[in-house]
Amino acid sequence: MSMMMELLNSIFDRRYRPLAKDKAEDSSIITLADKLIGTAGESSGITLATQVLDRFDTLNDVDKLAFFHHLADNMDIDYVVVEKALGAYKEQPSKKTYFDYMAAAEPRRQELIRRLNQVVGATGKLVNMRADLLRLKEKSDTLAALDLDFRHLFVSWFNRGFLVLRPINWETPAHILEKIIAYEAVHAIDSWDDLRRRMQPEDRCCFAFFHLSMPDEPLIFVEVALTQGIANSVQSVLSDNRQEISVDEADTAVFYSISNCQQGLNSISFGNSLIKQVVADLSSRFSNLKSFVTLSPIPSLKTWIQKKGINTTQAPFSDMRSLAAHYLLNEKSQNGKPLDPVARFHLGNGAKIHAIHNDADLSTKGLSQSGGAMVNYLYELKHVSENHEKFAATGCISAGQDIHKLGEHLSPLLREKNNV
Repeated sequence: MSMMMELLNSIFDRRYRPLAKDKAEDSSIITLADKLIGTAGESSGITLATQVLDRFDTLNDVDKLAFFHHLADNMDIDYVVVEKALGAYKEQPSKKTYFDYMAAAEPRRQELIRRLNQVVGATGKLVNMRADLLRLKEKSDTLAALDLDFRHLFVSWFNRGFLVLRPINWETPAHILEKIIAYEAVHAIDSWDDLRRRMQPEDRCCFAFFHLSMPDEPLIFVEVALTQGIANSVQSVLSDNRQEISVDEADTAVFYSISNCQQGLNSISFGNSLIKQVVADLSSRFSNLKSFVTLSPIPSLKTWIQKKGINTTQAPFSDMRSLAAHYLLNEKSQNGKPLDPVARFHLGNGAKIHAIHNDADLSTKGLSQSGGAMVNYLYELKHVSENHEKFAATGCISAGQDIHKLGEHLSPLLREKNNV
């Protein structure tokens, strides 16, 4: 094991003693938060931060919502001070006037969140706090602004430099494996035997990102099948009776499940970095791997079909592959990006729509979401950056000729019927 890995493992294995509480523990969480934002001492600040976090864990939903409203309403920016500071900077730009403007433009609740994060183990608690905020927030602009403050800070705290990629396998500690089972969001893991089939064989891999301050909590993980040729159904990947192969026989890495784990990190993107890191690692370890593809769901396909009143029992609309091709290539949201969220993700990463398959996911979930159809997104290392730039700049979708042909005969019919 390298010195770096030993260092990281020592960080993961550390355990800390909780800080002692002071006499203020009988105060309300709002009083404690107000004291924390007003204190200047480091020791007293850590004690107050510990009490706020501990108290929050004991609150019911009503009290949590009241606490969030206090942060949103009473720790907002002061518009008068902001305008005055901006005017001073505009009149005489300098280090001081710019600093004064920066200080005025930042709401006090951001500083509160930073001070809460002084406590060892606080980062995970703040992630859970934001999960509660997302779950409880009403249609309120002030609470939406509070959420933006959490997100603003989390984007910095959870950037790639603070993330550690760890392989997950059958030797991984059981408490981590239990979380992999619980967090799997694409293809449910039904039992420990099911998990073993995904983690133990030589031709199966799993990788997860962890944050240094949350060593026992995966942030996102990807499951990979090493195969001969590109897999065209999840049944073949997850079959109990499939024929295992050695890694030397494999020529393709199939990313068949990507799951985000922390609700409190919603909209903080890790998937792009995860896939690219795993592709780089696998390609350096196994020179025989020539193709890197996903086997992805099309989760919004059936919803779109039903919304447009398309009858899939009648030709020519009975071919789910053609419908999926048209949908992925042509159906866009208001911002001009693909309507399908998985397509937005992989195309935004620089992948290419490579193939679409019927009867690829015959689970109840797969049939209800996409009529069983699945899609391979191909990550061609030499074209990923170019595809990403084109998609980001113009919305251009990279796809093979077969994909374009699949949807061509349906698109005019759909437009003529005014179904799209």
